[in-house]
Amino acid sequence: MTDKNIALIVGATGLSGSYTARELKAHGWTVVTVSRSDVDLEWSDRHIAADLTDAGTSAEALKAAQDVTHVFYCTWARQANEDENVRVNGLMARNLFEGIAGAPVKHAALVTGLKHYLGSFDDYAKVTPYTPFLESSPRLPGPNFYYAQEDVLFEMAEKHGFTWSVHRPHTMIGFTVGNYMNMAVTLAVYASICRHTGQKFLYPGSPEQYNAVTDVTDARLLAKQFHWAATTPEAANTPFNTANGDVFRWTWLWQQIADYFGIEVADYPGHPTPLEEQMKDADGIWKEIVAKHGLQDIPVNRLASWWHSDADLGRELECFTDMTNSRKLGFTAYQSTRDSFTDVFDELRARKIIPA
Repeated sequence: MTDKNIALIVGATGLSGSYTARELKAHGWTVVTVSRSDVDLEWSDRHIAADLTDAGTSAEALKAAQDVTHVFYCTWARQANEDENVRVNGLMARNLFEGIAGAPVKHAALVTGLKHYLGSFDDYAKVTPYTPFLESSPRLPGPNFYYAQEDVLFEMAEKHGFTWSVHRPHTMIGFTVGNYMNMAVTLAVYASICRHTGQKFLYPGSPEQYNAVTDVTDARLLAKQFHWAATTPEAANTPFNTANGDVFRWTWLWQQIADYFGIEVADYPGHPTPLEEQMKDADGIWKEIVAKHGLQDIPVNRLASWWHSDADLGRELECFTDMTNSRKLGFTAYQSTRDSFTDVFDELRARKIIPA
């Protein structure tokens, strides 16, 4: 068995996967990446294109990953309903672990999220769980693809003798293009459109979320927790909530974002005004902005995921997490939430994706 840490990162083009790859490389790890397409990633030492929904072709592709020592599973495939989410995402995880069954895996980590406590897309936020969300909370009834992914992880860990960790971030904040669930980029695009058109920056979500205590997860902090859990023996076989370590209310943060972009906050009307409705003409407006400022020509629907930010900001209950499991074991990383957003905004400007 090799003494060198060789990470297999599944979902390497997304937020959690890309930031984890860079974190591990900074610690001297070799990084092997997997995604559906054949892409050139600056944070990858070896890339594997594999369709994990296909057992045969993925097994063939994963022959190039038989030396990996650690797995970081950071992907999912959204389907038409939760039964299909369960079937497809469970199958993908199984095909991955069966494809590397001969590798000297020591530890495998899975990233899920707060739907563990709030329910699946089909039953989202129909429960009223205790807050802050506790890592010891039992599973909710009904199908949930997070549970299906966990079950495959637990089965494979027992079968092949490696340890596991499950990481449950809140809304993920970081820089990437084309991610389905990227609030920071979505709000940057929305604010840029407000500045271009002169409209006020209107909070789109529910009064409960506007006024309640909440938290988010910087992708950099998740990457640090991944590395910590993979290299801390006491952390083995444990679920971990993952959040920045501060809490805030959107009544405050919305003004902070507006100030960054130099725009005026609209009076909150006391009810949701979803971004999908507000931004129905965004495609044409964004083309104007791109042309005016000489930006990268990236379609607005590859940058902004209106539906996901609407879902997060439209919750009608309080959502924040308790991190007892990792705190008791010594994980003390902290990240300012305001900086999580403004760091992404700075990078978007530097890359000429939004106007300065």
